[in-house]
Amino acid sequence: MDAAAIETPSGKSSGDENFQVGSWLLPAALRPHVAAFYAFVRAADDIGDNPALAPDDKIARLDAFEQALIGPPEAAAALPKAQVLRASLAGTGVTPQHAVDLLAAFKRDATKLRYRDWPDLLGYCALSASPVGRYLLDLHGERRELYACSDPLCDALQVLNHLQDCQDDFRALNRVYLPLDSFVAAGIDVTELDLPSISPAMRQVLDRALDGVEDLLARASKLPRVLASRRLAAESGVIVAIAQRLAVLLRQRDPLATRVELTKPQFLLCGAKGLGMALGPRRAASGRPAPISPSGRAAR
Repeated sequence: MDAAAIETPSGKSSGDENFQVGSWLLPAALRPHVAAFYAFVRAADDIGDNPALAPDDKIARLDAFEQALIGPPEAAAALPKAQVLRASLAGTGVTPQHAVDLLAAFKRDATKLRYRDWPDLLGYCALSASPVGRYLLDLHGERRELYACSDPLCDALQVLNHLQDCQDDFRALNRVYLPLDSFVAAGIDVTELDLPSISPAMRQVLDRALDGVEDLLARASKLPRVLASRRLAAESGVIVAIAQRLAVLLRQRDPLATRVELTKPQFLLCGAKGLGMALGPRRAASGRPAPISPSGRAAR
């Protein structure tokens, strides 16, 4: 079986993502590795989000991705994106576990359509979001203690995406990431997600999730000032600023009635704010040497 029989491409690219990973802010030598990671994860995520596939079919295809990444080398022959990522991980010394964790999240998406409460949702984010930040930290040779800052940032981004896409997820996949206990507390059920606009009760559900996002962002906000890599610090600063602004917009606007996203001027303002975070006073952060890539050592 070849890639055409396993993959189900959606046509999305990194430019379609709410929060892009691997911008020009990152060291040029590392961008091809980030691109390889993204391409692999994008192809796997498209399988998990394909409404035309049965759960068992999704899991079987994602198992093929996992085997192609960590199984015998010949298992990767049918999936070029896995071959490229295998070579990248071998060249940089980054563990494949981050990609494997993401595959586990996509497999969970095939069968788990509801989340009981906030801890249940964060358990999902630990597989679906945190590994992205951990991969970037490892690729840049940062200290693994900084996972404590990158995990909440990535988890916050994931929940913000859930809030932006809550109606589409419900309508297309019958998937609800917002915790069920928040619906119960507001006296409503998940069918409210199908309405053309939010009710006061649904606003309570969204705001409760945003309370959690703000807590996560408060823990993540110091990340740009403790990273050894100035370029990664700039990237993370911009992402923190975008996430903070999007959380404010989601408080003010109705994601059931319209797509809530930043305008280009707002992106530019967040970029300036984020760079200020990275270039301001910094805390000492020594780390192990950055890994060697085929293109050279990671620039600090």
